[in-house]
Amino acid sequence: MSVRIIVRIRPLLKTELDKDIIVQAVHSDDDPSVKPTIVRIPNPRNGSEDFSFQFSSIYDQDTNQQEIFDNEISPTIKHLFNGFDVTLFAYGVTGTGKTHTMKGGKSLAERGVIPRLLSGIYRRSRKIEKDSQGKSTVEVSMSYYEIYNDRVFDLFEAPEKRTATGLQLRDNGGKTVVVGLTERPCSSLKEFEQSYDYANVNRSTSATKLNAHSSRSHAVLCVRVSITTGDETGVSTVHAIDLAGSEDNRKTGNGKERLVESASINKSLFVLAQCVEAISKKQQRIPYRESKMTRILSLGQNNGFTLMILNLAPLRSYHLDTLSSLNFANRTKKIEVKEIENEPMFRGPPRVVAPATDHSLHRQPLRPLAAAHNTIINGAGNTAKSCNKQTKAFSVYSDRAKARFSATANQTQKAEPLKRGSDCFNATASRPAKALRPSDPSRCGKAQPEMSKAGIEEMVEKKVEEILAARALNESTKLVTEGISEQVQRRLELLEQKMFSYVAEQHHVRGEETSALKMYQLASPYFPDNEKLASKIASLQGKLKEKREQQSKPASTTLQRPPPDPIAIPIMRKTSDDPADDDYETSPNASSDGEYQDDDDDGLRFKPKVRKSSKTKVSVFRDGDDELGLPSDGTPRTRNLLGIINTRDLSQIKLLKGVGAKKAEAIVHCLCNLEDGKGGKDGSTAVITSLGQLSSMKGVGAKTVESMRIGLSA
Repeated sequence: MSVRIIVRIRPLLKTELDKDIIVQAVHSDDDPSVKPTIVRIPNPRNGSEDFSFQFSSIYDQDTNQQEIFDNEISPTIKHLFNGFDVTLFAYGVTGTGKTHTMKGGKSLAERGVIPRLLSGIYRRSRKIEKDSQGKSTVEVSMSYYEIYNDRVFDLFEAPEKRTATGLQLRDNGGKTVVVGLTERPCSSLKEFEQSYDYANVNRSTSATKLNAHSSRSHAVLCVRVSITTGDETGVSTVHAIDLAGSEDNRKTGNGKERLVESASINKSLFVLAQCVEAISKKQQRIPYRESKMTRILSLGQNNGFTLMILNLAPLRSYHLDTLSSLNFANRTKKIEVKEIENEPMFRGPPRVVAPATDHSLHRQPLRPLAAAHNTIINGAGNTAKSCNKQTKAFSVYSDRAKARFSATANQTQKAEPLKRGSDCFNATASRPAKALRPSDPSRCGKAQPEMSKAGIEEMVEKKVEEILAARALNESTKLVTEGISEQVQRRLELLEQKMFSYVAEQHHVRGEETSALKMYQLASPYFPDNEKLASKIASLQGKLKEKREQQSKPASTTLQRPPPDPIAIPIMRKTSDDPADDDYETSPNASSDGEYQDDDDDGLRFKPKVRKSSKTKVSVFRDGDDELGLPSDGTPRTRNLLGIINTRDLSQIKLLKGVGAKKAEAIVHCLCNLEDGKGGKDGSTAVITSLGQLSSMKGVGAKTVESMRIGLSA
């Protein structure tokens, strides 16, 4: 069931005129006998256009308090006594009559919703008690609090006794509970009215330009009804909430303190509008906790009947505020509320107390014996001394069967220690003495007890059970291993095959050629016809052979850098008119067109096309003498940088400026791929011979190369 919305249009005040009325209640079927259900209000931007809003019931200016109660509030009392929770709240702009609707005046005709609701509750409770002939009893209790500046205060507590932080809120079973709230029982309507009037004196009110008694807080009245029939108790609750109205400070003329109150009221009502909008759009998060008022009201989460009374002012001065309130009510009526009956509580049977006997009445607590601990009688202590062990003054009792020993052992009687006499307490409360276990003479002597036939059989059965348990455990593990399907086993084998090649590639990138060769050889049985894998193995074998030959040479021979291998590396030509930039030259083996050309050494060389541009580019690299090759008179900084790159040592490359661990690994990986593309003929190695080659590699640009060179110069 959705939230029920009723609209009440307040009458005009003495200072207001009929010509300013813009809100009208219209009958849906043009039948005056039927209650109006449509509210019409003109469009503030276009006076000839009207907005229409349809609600459950609409009460015009001539409606009195009794008519609203009889038509809307009185039916909820029946639901309250049937075990359902009820929530009533008044909403509207300040000065529209919310407090008058909920609280009312002092006269009998002007009583509001809350006094009439309690009067109906007491009448129905007396009727229930009378019809049940005293078998059912009804108890009514109330609690009353306000939310002032987003803080909760108990209205039964005087303002001077309140704490600055107010009362705290807690969640209990999906409901919000105010901790430390006073709950007063009310046995009659007169007692309720006395408590209600006393609490209203403590409520925060003040005068503004729009209202002489403007409410500065949200007031929440909680009435709890408990119906007890035998062992069953049903509890239901009704919440009557008088919300403070939203305010326009330009109209109310609020001062400093009133501005703070107005900001808190408008914030809580804005959060309430956000919650309603989130519920209507079925969003996952609803901002209940952003305001204490919305957390207590919990629209859409409370299980029971919810009734909203929308109070409107019919004047043109409230035009925009009235339109905003109607839009809010139109969204609120779409909220679905679950009607769930509260579960009754059952009073359990009284606790059975065991009847007191003479034994329990006269039983005294145990007290330690000062002279009887670990003592024996002198006349019978010689046997215990011969065993070199003192006899304890207490015995340990067990349910185990006592083993019988042979009669060949010397049997000695254990002396009874000193004990309190039974006559030290009352004679009627004497407790039977426990029989002492006979002492074990075999512990003192060397004679070993003979094992009986039953003991041997018990030992054999225990051993057999242990063996069977171990065998069952082994069989269960075998079943688990056999339970793996063939598809999973095949997938594990494929993963194992791929793992060898992956690990080998990682070793190759790091420069660990011996480990990479072993991994490639382990992967070769799984890939017998893979030419690429065979070429990698042959290339690594050639490199390792060459290293072993170089290590076998005498130490006096100087190690020279291997000559550049004619492997196809894209060489980007940079045109510049700067005479200081001599790092880039056109390769002598390059052809005239911009394509890859076959070379004499089975390699590829790239000759870029000459770009004709009127604008000259200033090269990044300033201290080189050749653009494409490394000449004999190259600068030491350039040779040092290329030497570090050609070593393929990750620890040195990642120390260069602008190069991290990932980029260094990418550079080495690119060099390895160039070798794989060559095919590994004659153990040749890809060598970077110019800064242009280095900048054309994947992941390395001109700015990165310049950063490397600057880092070396620093």
